[in-house]
Amino acid sequence: MNDMLYCCTMRDNSESPDAAAELLSGLGYEVSSWKNAETKEIHLTLYFQDELSCREAIESLKRQQTEFASFGVVLEDLSFNTLKKEDWAEVWKLHFKPLVISDRLAFTPSWEKFQPKEGQLVITLDPGMSFGTGQHATTKFCLSSLDRFILELKQAGKTEISMLDAGSGSGILAIAAKKLGCTRVDAFDIDPETVPIAQENAAVNGIDFLGIPFRTASLLEYQSDIQYDLVAANILSSALIAGRDKLLSFCHPGTKLMLAGILDSEYLTVKTAFEASGRCRELFSAQEKEWRGGAFEIIG
Repeated sequence: MNDMLYCCTMRDNSESPDAAAELLSGLGYEVSSWKNAETKEIHLTLYFQDELSCREAIESLKRQQTEFASFGVVLEDLSFNTLKKEDWAEVWKLHFKPLVISDRLAFTPSWEKFQPKEGQLVITLDPGMSFGTGQHATTKFCLSSLDRFILELKQAGKTEISMLDAGSGSGILAIAAKKLGCTRVDAFDIDPETVPIAQENAAVNGIDFLGIPFRTASLLEYQSDIQYDLVAANILSSALIAGRDKLLSFCHPGTKLMLAGILDSEYLTVKTAFEASGRCRELFSAQEKEWRGGAFEIIG
Protein backbone atom coordinates (compact mmCIF):
# COMPACT_ATOMS: atom_id res chain seq x y z
CA MET A 1 0.00 0.00 0.00
CA ASN A 2 1.34 3.39 -1.01
CA ASP A 3 1.44 5.73 1.99
CA MET A 4 2.48 8.76 -0.09
CA LEU A 5 0.55 11.66 -1.55
CA TYR A 6 1.93 13.39 -4.62
CA CYS A 7 1.49 17.14 -4.57
CA CYS A 8 1.63 20.00 -7.03
CA THR A 9 2.29 23.21 -5.11
CA MET A 10 2.02 26.70 -6.57
CA ARG A 11 1.75 30.37 -5.67
CA ASP A 12 -1.55 32.06 -6.47
CA ASN A 13 -1.02 35.61 -7.71
CA SER A 14 -4.50 35.99 -9.17
CA GLU A 15 -6.54 39.19 -9.16
CA SER A 16 -9.28 37.51 -7.12
CA PRO A 17 -8.14 35.46 -4.10
CA ASP A 18 -10.68 32.67 -4.69
CA ALA A 19 -10.72 32.43 -8.49
CA ALA A 20 -7.78 30.04 -8.89
CA ALA A 21 -8.99 27.55 -6.30
CA GLU A 22 -12.46 27.54 -7.88
CA LEU A 23 -11.01 27.04 -11.36
CA LEU A 24 -8.78 24.15 -10.28
CA SER A 25 -11.63 22.53 -8.39
CA GLY A 26 -13.85 22.90 -11.45
CA LEU A 27 -11.18 21.12 -13.51
CA GLY A 28 -11.52 18.15 -11.19
CA TYR A 29 -8.46 18.63 -8.99
CA GLU A 30 -8.45 18.09 -5.23
CA VAL A 31 -7.15 21.43 -4.00
CA SER A 32 -6.37 23.17 -0.73
CA SER A 33 -5.27 26.75 -0.14
CA TRP A 34 -3.08 28.32 2.51
CA LYS A 35 -2.17 31.99 3.15
CA ASN A 36 1.25 32.98 4.45
CA ALA A 37 0.63 35.44 7.29
CA GLU A 38 4.08 36.94 6.77
CA THR A 39 4.08 37.61 3.02
CA LYS A 40 0.27 37.63 2.49
CA GLU A 41 0.84 35.26 -0.43
CA ILE A 42 -1.70 32.53 -1.20
CA HIS A 43 -0.38 29.03 -1.92
CA LEU A 44 -2.34 26.18 -3.47
CA THR A 45 -1.73 22.43 -3.29
CA LEU A 46 -3.17 19.75 -5.56
CA TYR A 47 -3.18 16.13 -4.33
CA PHE A 48 -2.71 12.93 -6.35
CA GLN A 49 -2.54 9.24 -5.52
CA ASP A 50 0.23 8.50 -8.05
CA GLU A 51 3.29 10.36 -9.26
CA LEU A 52 2.49 10.19 -12.98
CA SER A 53 -0.88 11.92 -12.58
CA CYS A 54 0.76 14.67 -10.54
CA ARG A 55 3.52 15.33 -13.04
CA GLU A 56 1.07 15.28 -15.95
CA ALA A 57 -1.09 17.84 -14.14
CA ILE A 58 1.91 20.11 -13.61
CA GLU A 59 2.78 20.02 -17.31
CA SER A 60 -0.83 20.61 -18.30
CA LEU A 61 -1.19 23.60 -15.98
CA LYS A 62 2.08 25.08 -17.22
CA ARG A 63 0.79 24.89 -20.80
CA GLN A 64 -2.38 26.71 -19.75
CA GLN A 65 -0.72 29.46 -17.69
CA THR A 66 -1.02 32.06 -20.45
CA GLU A 67 -4.67 31.21 -21.09
CA PHE A 68 -5.46 31.34 -17.37
CA ALA A 69 -3.69 34.70 -17.00
CA SER A 70 -5.86 36.19 -19.75
CA PHE A 71 -8.83 36.01 -17.38
CA GLY A 72 -7.00 36.93 -14.19
CA VAL A 73 -5.86 33.59 -12.80
CA VAL A 74 -2.11 33.72 -12.30
CA LEU A 75 -0.40 30.52 -11.12
CA GLU A 76 3.35 30.70 -10.46
CA ASP A 77 6.18 28.50 -9.18
CA LEU A 78 4.50 25.17 -9.92
CA SER A 79 6.52 22.37 -8.33
CA PHE A 80 6.34 18.68 -7.47
CA ASN A 81 6.43 17.46 -3.86
CA THR A 82 5.65 14.32 -1.92
CA LEU A 83 3.96 14.01 1.43
CA LYS A 84 3.23 11.09 3.74
CA LYS A 85 -0.52 10.61 4.02
CA GLU A 86 -0.46 10.87 7.80
CA ASP A 87 1.19 14.31 7.46
CA TRP A 88 -1.44 15.81 5.14
CA ALA A 89 -2.57 18.30 7.82
CA GLU A 90 0.91 19.82 7.74
CA VAL A 91 0.97 20.40 4.00
CA TRP A 92 1.66 24.10 4.64
CA LYS A 93 5.22 23.08 5.53
CA LEU A 94 5.84 22.41 1.84
CA HIS A 95 5.79 26.17 1.27
CA PHE A 96 8.56 26.97 3.76
CA LYS A 97 11.94 26.22 2.25
CA PRO A 98 15.47 27.16 3.34
CA LEU A 99 16.27 30.81 2.68
CA VAL A 100 19.81 31.61 1.56
CA ILE A 101 20.85 35.19 2.25
CA SER A 102 24.47 34.81 1.18
CA ASP A 103 27.39 32.37 1.23
CA ARG A 104 27.71 33.29 4.92
CA LEU A 105 24.09 33.16 6.11
CA ALA A 106 21.06 30.91 5.59
CA PHE A 107 17.84 30.07 7.41
CA THR A 108 15.95 26.80 7.49
CA PRO A 109 12.83 25.44 9.21
CA SER A 110 13.59 22.58 11.58
CA TRP A 111 11.96 19.90 9.41
CA GLU A 112 14.09 20.62 6.32
CA LYS A 113 17.36 18.80 5.64
CA PHE A 114 19.53 21.68 4.49
CA GLN A 115 23.15 21.18 3.53
CA PRO A 116 25.02 24.48 4.01
CA LYS A 117 28.05 25.55 2.06
CA GLU A 118 31.39 25.39 3.81
CA GLY A 119 31.54 28.21 6.34
CA GLN A 120 27.87 29.11 5.91
CA LEU A 121 26.02 29.90 9.13
CA VAL A 122 22.60 28.25 9.36
CA ILE A 123 19.91 29.59 11.69
CA THR A 124 16.93 27.36 12.50
CA LEU A 125 13.64 29.23 12.60
CA ASP A 126 10.15 27.81 12.27
CA PRO A 127 7.15 29.89 11.17
CA GLY A 128 4.93 30.93 14.01
CA MET A 129 4.08 34.61 13.71
CA SER A 130 4.00 37.42 11.16
CA PHE A 131 7.35 38.77 9.95
CA GLY A 132 9.09 35.90 11.61
CA THR A 133 10.93 33.67 9.19
CA GLY A 134 12.78 35.97 6.81
CA GLN A 135 10.42 35.36 3.90
CA HIS A 136 8.98 38.88 3.95
CA ALA A 137 10.71 41.40 1.70
CA THR A 138 11.39 43.85 4.54
CA THR A 139 13.01 41.18 6.70
CA LYS A 140 15.14 39.88 3.85
CA PHE A 141 16.42 43.40 3.17
CA CYS A 142 17.52 43.84 6.78
CA LEU A 143 19.14 40.40 6.87
CA SER A 144 21.17 40.93 3.70
CA SER A 145 22.20 44.42 4.85
CA LEU A 146 23.24 43.12 8.28
CA ASP A 147 25.28 40.38 6.67
CA ARG A 148 27.02 42.90 4.43
CA PHE A 149 27.75 45.49 7.13
CA ILE A 150 29.01 43.02 9.72
CA LEU A 151 31.41 41.57 7.16
CA GLU A 152 32.65 45.06 6.27
CA LEU A 153 33.23 45.94 9.92
CA LYS A 154 35.14 42.71 10.52
CA GLN A 155 37.25 43.25 7.41
CA ALA A 156 38.06 46.74 8.71
CA GLY A 157 39.45 45.12 11.87
CA LYS A 158 36.62 45.94 14.27
CA THR A 159 36.28 43.24 16.92
CA GLU A 160 33.55 44.74 19.13
CA ILE A 161 30.35 45.28 17.14
CA SER A 162 27.06 46.41 18.67
CA MET A 163 23.60 46.11 17.13
CA LEU A 164 20.11 47.32 18.03
CA ASP A 165 16.99 45.61 16.67
CA ALA A 166 14.07 48.04 16.91
CA GLY A 167 10.79 46.21 16.38
CA SER A 168 12.34 42.80 16.92
CA GLY A 169 9.25 40.61 16.47
CA SER A 170 10.35 36.97 16.38
CA GLY A 171 13.95 38.04 16.99
CA ILE A 172 15.26 36.99 13.61
CA LEU A 173 17.44 40.07 13.02
CA ALA A 174 18.87 40.08 16.53
CA ILE A 175 19.62 36.35 16.36
CA ALA A 176 21.31 36.74 12.97
CA ALA A 177 23.41 39.64 14.25
CA LYS A 178 24.53 37.66 17.29
CA LYS A 179 25.37 34.55 15.29
CA LEU A 180 27.26 36.64 12.71
CA GLY A 181 29.53 37.93 15.45
CA CYS A 182 28.06 41.04 17.04
CA THR A 183 29.34 41.21 20.61
CA ARG A 184 26.40 43.20 21.97
CA VAL A 185 22.87 42.86 20.62
CA ASP A 186 19.86 44.60 22.16
CA ALA A 187 16.28 44.20 20.96
CA PHE A 188 12.84 45.53 21.73
CA ASP A 189 9.28 45.37 20.42
CA ILE A 190 6.10 47.16 21.39
CA ASP A 191 4.17 43.85 21.50
CA PRO A 192 4.84 41.95 24.76
CA GLU A 193 3.74 38.66 23.16
CA THR A 194 6.81 38.70 20.91
CA VAL A 195 9.31 38.50 23.77
CA PRO A 196 8.84 34.83 24.80
CA ILE A 197 8.73 33.80 21.13
CA ALA A 198 11.97 35.66 20.40
CA GLN A 199 13.60 34.15 23.49
CA GLU A 200 12.55 30.66 22.41
CA ASN A 201 13.89 31.22 18.88
CA ALA A 202 17.18 32.45 20.33
CA ALA A 203 17.43 29.42 22.63
CA VAL A 204 16.90 27.03 19.70
CA ASN A 205 19.95 28.65 18.12
CA GLY A 206 22.11 28.40 21.24
CA ILE A 207 21.62 31.92 22.59
CA ASP A 208 20.39 32.35 26.18
CA PHE A 209 18.39 35.29 27.55
CA LEU A 210 21.59 37.08 28.59
CA GLY A 211 22.98 36.88 25.06
CA ILE A 212 20.14 38.99 23.68
CA PRO A 213 18.00 40.87 26.22
CA PHE A 214 14.62 41.14 24.47
CA ARG A 215 12.51 43.91 25.99
CA THR A 216 9.00 45.27 25.61
CA ALA A 217 8.95 48.98 24.76
CA SER A 218 7.84 51.43 22.12
CA LEU A 219 10.49 53.24 20.10
CA LEU A 220 9.92 56.46 22.03
CA GLU A 221 10.10 54.64 25.39
CA TYR A 222 13.23 52.59 24.77
CA GLN A 223 16.40 53.69 26.55
CA SER A 224 19.99 52.59 26.00
CA ASP A 225 23.32 53.38 27.60
CA ILE A 226 25.25 53.22 24.32
CA GLN A 227 25.14 54.21 20.68
CA TYR A 228 25.32 51.28 18.29
CA ASP A 229 27.39 50.39 15.26
CA LEU A 230 24.32 48.91 13.55
CA VAL A 231 20.65 49.81 13.99
CA ALA A 232 17.81 48.00 12.23
CA ALA A 233 14.26 49.35 12.40
CA ASN A 234 11.70 47.16 10.66
CA ILE A 235 8.54 49.08 11.55
CA LEU A 236 5.85 51.07 9.77
CA SER A 237 6.70 54.27 7.88
CA SER A 238 4.63 56.47 10.19
CA ALA A 239 6.44 55.09 13.25
CA LEU A 240 9.85 55.57 11.58
CA ILE A 241 9.13 59.22 10.84
CA ALA A 242 7.60 59.91 14.27
CA GLY A 243 10.57 58.21 15.95
CA ARG A 244 13.29 59.60 13.67
CA ASP A 245 15.12 61.63 16.30
CA LYS A 246 14.93 58.79 18.82
CA LEU A 247 16.39 56.34 16.32
CA LEU A 248 19.16 58.75 15.45
CA SER A 249 19.97 59.15 19.15
CA PHE A 250 21.03 55.49 19.15
CA CYS A 251 23.57 56.19 16.40
CA HIS A 252 27.11 57.57 16.35
CA PRO A 253 28.98 58.88 13.29
CA GLY A 254 29.55 55.89 11.04
CA THR A 255 26.58 53.87 12.30
CA LYS A 256 24.75 51.94 9.59
CA LEU A 257 21.00 52.46 9.93
CA MET A 258 18.65 50.02 8.17
CA LEU A 259 15.05 51.15 7.70
CA ALA A 260 12.39 48.70 6.49
CA GLY A 261 8.69 47.98 6.73
CA ILE A 262 8.20 50.74 4.16
CA LEU A 263 5.83 50.65 1.20
CA ASP A 264 7.61 51.67 -1.98
CA SER A 265 5.12 54.50 -2.43
CA GLU A 266 6.11 55.89 1.00
CA TYR A 267 9.86 55.39 0.78
CA LEU A 268 10.73 58.83 -0.61
CA THR A 269 8.87 60.47 2.28
CA VAL A 270 10.83 58.42 4.82
CA LYS A 271 14.16 59.01 3.05
CA THR A 272 13.54 62.76 2.85
CA ALA A 273 12.62 62.93 6.54
CA PHE A 274 15.80 61.17 7.66
CA GLU A 275 18.13 63.04 5.33
CA ALA A 276 16.52 66.33 6.41
CA SER A 277 17.98 65.69 9.85
CA GLY A 278 21.39 66.48 8.38
CA ARG A 279 22.78 63.42 10.14
CA CYS A 280 22.47 60.67 7.56
CA ARG A 281 22.83 59.86 3.89
CA GLU A 282 21.39 57.00 1.89
CA LEU A 283 23.84 54.26 0.92
CA PHE A 284 21.42 52.11 -1.07
CA SER A 285 17.84 50.88 -1.21
CA ALA A 286 16.15 47.77 -2.55
CA GLN A 287 12.62 47.03 -3.68
CA GLU A 288 10.71 43.75 -3.67
CA LYS A 289 7.09 43.82 -4.77
CA GLU A 290 5.40 46.75 -2.99
CA TRP A 291 8.08 47.07 -0.30
CA ARG A 292 11.36 49.00 -0.16
CA GLY A 293 14.10 49.16 2.45
CA GLY A 294 16.88 51.71 2.76
CA ALA A 295 20.35 51.62 4.31
CA PHE A 296 21.83 54.88 5.61
CA GLU A 297 25.13 55.97 7.13
CA ILE A 298 25.26 58.43 9.99
CA ILE A 299 27.50 61.36 9.04
CA GLY A 300 27.21 63.66 12.01
